[in-house]
Amino acid sequence: MNNESGLGLYTRDTRFLSRMELTINGEKPVLLHSSAEDNYKAHFLLTNRHMEENGQVRLWRESVEVRRTRFISENVLYERVALTSYNPKPVRLELGLAFGADFLDMFAVRGYVPAARGKHLPVEAGKQSLVFGYEGTDGIRRATAIEWDHEAGEAGEDGTIRFALSFEPGERIVISLAISPVIGEEKPKRIAEKDAIARLTGSYEQWMKESTQIRTDDGIFEKVYSRSLKDMRVLLTDVGHGPFPVAGLPIFAVPFGRDSLIAAMQMLPVNPRIALGTLRTMAASQGTKVDPWRDEEPGKIMHEMRYGELANTGQIPFNPYYGSIDSTPLFLVLLAEYVAWTGNLDVMRELMPNVEAALEWIDRYGDVDGDGFVEYQQKADGGLSNQGWKDSADSVLHENGEFGTPPIALVEVQGYVYQAKKNLAPLFRRLGRADTADRLEAEAAELKKRINEAFWMEDLGTFALALDGEKKQVRAVTSNPGHLLMTGAVEGERAARLAVNLVSPEMFSGYGIRTMGTRSVGYNPMSYHNGSIWPHDNAICLLGMSRMGFLAEAAKVMEGLLAAARQFEYCRLPELFCGYSRESGPVIPYPVACSPQAWAAGTAAKMLQAMLGIAPDASAGEIRLNPVLPPGMSFLEARNISIGNGHLSVRIRRTNGTKKSGDENGIGGFAWEVLANTTGCRVLAAQSVSS
Repeated sequence: MNNESGLGLYTRDTRFLSRMELTINGEKPVLLHSSAEDNYKAHFLLTNRHMEENGQVRLWRESVEVRRTRFISENVLYERVALTSYNPKPVRLELGLAFGADFLDMFAVRGYVPAARGKHLPVEAGKQSLVFGYEGTDGIRRATAIEWDHEAGEAGEDGTIRFALSFEPGERIVISLAISPVIGEEKPKRIAEKDAIARLTGSYEQWMKESTQIRTDDGIFEKVYSRSLKDMRVLLTDVGHGPFPVAGLPIFAVPFGRDSLIAAMQMLPVNPRIALGTLRTMAASQGTKVDPWRDEEPGKIMHEMRYGELANTGQIPFNPYYGSIDSTPLFLVLLAEYVAWTGNLDVMRELMPNVEAALEWIDRYGDVDGDGFVEYQQKADGGLSNQGWKDSADSVLHENGEFGTPPIALVEVQGYVYQAKKNLAPLFRRLGRADTADRLEAEAAELKKRINEAFWMEDLGTFALALDGEKKQVRAVTSNPGHLLMTGAVEGERAARLAVNLVSPEMFSGYGIRTMGTRSVGYNPMSYHNGSIWPHDNAICLLGMSRMGFLAEAAKVMEGLLAAARQFEYCRLPELFCGYSRESGPVIPYPVACSPQAWAAGTAAKMLQAMLGIAPDASAGEIRLNPVLPPGMSFLEARNISIGNGHLSVRIRRTNGTKKSGDENGIGGFAWEVLANTTGCRVLAAQSVSS
């Protein structure tokens, strides 16, 4: 049976389960309710259809309750099927479970046609087990092992299990299954179901306990924040260098340079240890050679790592692939931010070879034509033509509708490079390398000057999306320049005009900042990158607004995002949604958005950072606050914020002109009170840089 929906059980870019169907007497049951509120566990409530045979009632409608519970622990899928009979008399029925495993590579599921496929092995059917096998063209044997604890009446080589069940009135029968993906000789260890769920639940409880907790009178933000924490925990993995977030489910459950780095940076106010695992993971796969097939160059941070059959056989260049222009500067930005939050200079020492290689890549390989800007140009035949975060083929459009020609210098990437060099300079100085610090500071200052000269569009009050290969401005009004506010590469009047532009009717839908303005050529509210709304993109922009002192604009964006979140299931912000205006009606979902998705989940953490207006410098012993709360929120408490070697707890209150208490500090219309501080840092008012 073909499965073209993309649904299934995946491990290492391979679909190990493509069919999983339940029937009662050969018919599919009726779904009554489903829930994934726990995030790591799914619940389904079903019942039977009415069944007659030769004019006789075989099974009365809605007389059997079926409860299915499903979770994954240590790479094993556990499924519990509990059936309860509400028939007043004894009843017999057949429960059928049909399985299939096509072992398709994730890229094949997405439409890539492989040059060759491996060999499916005969299904091994036992009394309480089924094993599907596959010999890949990469020489790796993959298998899906299905085991159950209830003796089956029949298990067939077609992948179907039939249980002949007899019920007394009110009787309940439970069947538990475990489904294990096997790669080579690596079979995940199966443990008792109750132990598996206890271990999984405990890990979530520990994650929530060690992360920043909040309390507020805005119930929507509380739900968004709680869901975001749970989603980020779902997306954490470890490939040997510490926990880090994969990009998103179901398609992007692998290491991604840009996505993982941005998500880790978002999570700094909530759980900074994620940043450390991410930095070490990216450093471990840093480029070492020139390899055009994979867009690899020495010092370059990867874009994407794949583990499936197509990557292993070289049919796609993703093991790893380096076609990302911003992963390398973002690696450096995250490192500097991590040190600011933790004061841990030892990590800088540990990663110094990677830092130096990344800086060398920026100056040597990143600047293709020697003009001082970092550009991209696709080299790999199967790679990406556009290599910024908006990597759709149509995302770089001139105002005449023509595509930008490479090499292309994206505006936000120049900001990341500026931020990386500016923030790394003092760290080099603390490590006794004053000459390197001086050089980086001079290069950052020069780059800032040139960004403002080359990209600014005076008539439009914003910066160009990019410079093309002929150094012509790509004069589209987009969200990309909003990232400059976070980096500090723009200030003064231009920063103010940029902030106003981002919340203008052209750019701001009422639910968020659009990726492209409504008057730009190429605008399409249904597009992936040319008019849609991406929560993480908004989070970066609003953090920059907060840092630069544009608090009213930041509050407006936060209110829009919360209004959107209210309309999604579980208040979960997806990867993206359509850019239609709020006045036209409710949020319109994007049809194939990842949910959960890492940097969408991290949006709530960045909103929290903006609400607090928090900017720590643990090495200098200072924490600065410049709070702003969105409309409708009158107070916010954040507890257990990890900074330096301790934690900070703080309460923000909207004053509305009322007198502050003796324990409060504040500027503007907000006051703060330090509830607990074991960080060793002083808490001070922020210094605005927007004048």
